[in-house]
Amino acid sequence: MLSEIARTLEPEPDVERMVSNIVAAAAATVPSADQAGVSLLERGEMRSVAPSSDVVAKLDRLQHDIGEGPCVDAVFTRPIYRTGDIANDRRWPRFGTAAAGAGVASMLAFRLFTSTTVVGALNLYSAKPDAFDEEAERVGELFAAHAAVALAGSRGQAQLHSALQTRDVIGMAKGILMQRHGLTPDQTFEMLVEASQHANVKLRDAAEWLVGETARLDPS
Repeated sequence: MLSEIARTLEPEPDVERMVSNIVAAAAATVPSADQAGVSLLERGEMRSVAPSSDVVAKLDRLQHDIGEGPCVDAVFTRPIYRTGDIANDRRWPRFGTAAAGAGVASMLAFRLFTSTTVVGALNLYSAKPDAFDEEAERVGELFAAHAAVALAGSRGQAQLHSALQTRDVIGMAKGILMQRHGLTPDQTFEMLVEASQHANVKLRDAAEWLVGETARLDPS
């Protein structure tokens, strides 16, 4: 079953959709998992993506905010954390109280990583005490490995898609300037760079503004 589900985790440019697929598959795959969420690590900050419920969203964000909990430790300390009595787990006293108050008794968190990067963490929740055993941990670890590779691939596709879009819009802006002022490609690029620096905006933003204004003034 795990291998079949893993095959459905094909990388795609829409990272949010990819995470949503991971969350749904994790809850269906790992024994005793009631709910699931993914926390992505971006520029040193963590954010909750596609949580399976409002409770998961709240608890994932709380861990990020206070810097405490299985999710945070899985990313920054060691790859797997498991607890069957979150309310009395001395490793996370503040988070444990909040989690128990939200109806969570057990958690299982896995670092999502590849050989070159840490992507984030997969967080599994259960209302039952001692819900996750060694089998759940083993299955979850295998699933997390597949999910991390797929998610890293999705990020790569998204970055490539963004890079291609940036190249296209800059090319369009250069074409407008070449036609308007009779400049060479190198001269138009220098003009765009100077404009972006003068306006204190990114080069792509300056190019998008020029393309948008040209379309607005000359809709034909």
